[in-house]
Amino acid sequence: MTWGNPPPFKPDPPKQGKIIQPEDLAGDSEDSQQMALFCWAALNVGKYPELKWLHAIPNGGSRHMVEAIKMVAAGLRSGVWDVFLPLPIQTEWAKQYAGLYIEMKAADKKTKKNGGLSDDQLNFGGYAELVGYYCAVCYSWEEARDILVKYLEVKV
Repeated sequence: MTWGNPPPFKPDPPKQGKIIQPEDLAGDSEDSQQMALFCWAALNVGKYPELKWLHAIPNGGSRHMVEAIKMVAAGLRSGVWDVFLPLPIQTEWAKQYAGLYIEMKAADKKTKKNGGLSDDQLNFGGYAELVGYYCAVCYSWEEARDILVKYLEVKV
């Protein structure tokens, strides 16, 4: 080989990445369970296209005081539930729902007072049900997945 005649460039074939599964993300925290749920949703949007619009509402968590003030000024409201699917349905029993709210909680909160829900969360859930939303508190991504499937298949 000389400098004037380098060997032909042969790029390495692209590596096939491993598809992340919900189980890869699910840990003991509420956040990890919610990430696993959204991973499942991304993997199943082909079967349930409405999952494209499933979204999180970041009302909880620790924030710097300045950031918290900005978020409240921009519309953040204490108690609003974590996950929302904007899809109205009518069940075969003539019950109508305007959409689905899910509040994710860590499994260890299940045995706590009110299932780990704050007073603000209880109030929001009560209001949302009153005005026609289907609401569910879930303690794992699997519970949330099952609720979503039942809702999407109009079996709630």
